[in-house]
Amino acid sequence: MARCSFKVRVMKKSDISIGLLNPKSPENVASAMRAAGNYQVNRVFYTGTRYARALGYREGAVNMSRKVSEGIPLSATDCLIDKIPEGVQLVCVEFAEGAASLPEFQHPEHAFYIFGPEDGSISQEIIDHADAVVYIPTVGCMNLAATVNVLLYDRLAKSSAYVAGNNLICASRDRNNTLKVR
Repeated sequence: MARCSFKVRVMKKSDISIGLLNPKSPENVASAMRAAGNYQVNRVFYTGTRYARALGYREGAVNMSRKVSEGIPLSATDCLIDKIPEGVQLVCVEFAEGAASLPEFQHPEHAFYIFGPEDGSISQEIIDHADAVVYIPTVGCMNLAATVNVLLYDRLAKSSAYVAGNNLICASRDRNNTLKVR
């Protein structure tokens, strides 16, 4: 079995952003940030006031985002549509009639993914701007962080540019994990 070199360079050739519409839970935003780091998202935006207000109530809350997301900016904005870079496709993730099922969806190389609030939906105005609308075919809806993780994993699984192998495992796992398959 190959030994760990702890040197993994993953190229970010895609431009990937996430937009969170009026998230209410600091834990969900932190978990979405962790997913953003794990799946190499370039930036995360959020709208609304609930997240910042909830942070004020939970000053001693555990930071669930982890080191992997430290270099990813998390920015408040009034309008997610205004943050979409030129040449990047808007993909909304929502239970919407006429949306494409995620297993059948082909992710664009450059994407801005918008996720609705935990207790609401993406507005029709934003849906009308979208290049694609996708849904995850579950029975019932998932929470925000779970939805972000599933979508980003699907993107990775369908990509030909992902990195795999022991070097990635060694660089990514917790320092207390030294397991090997024999």
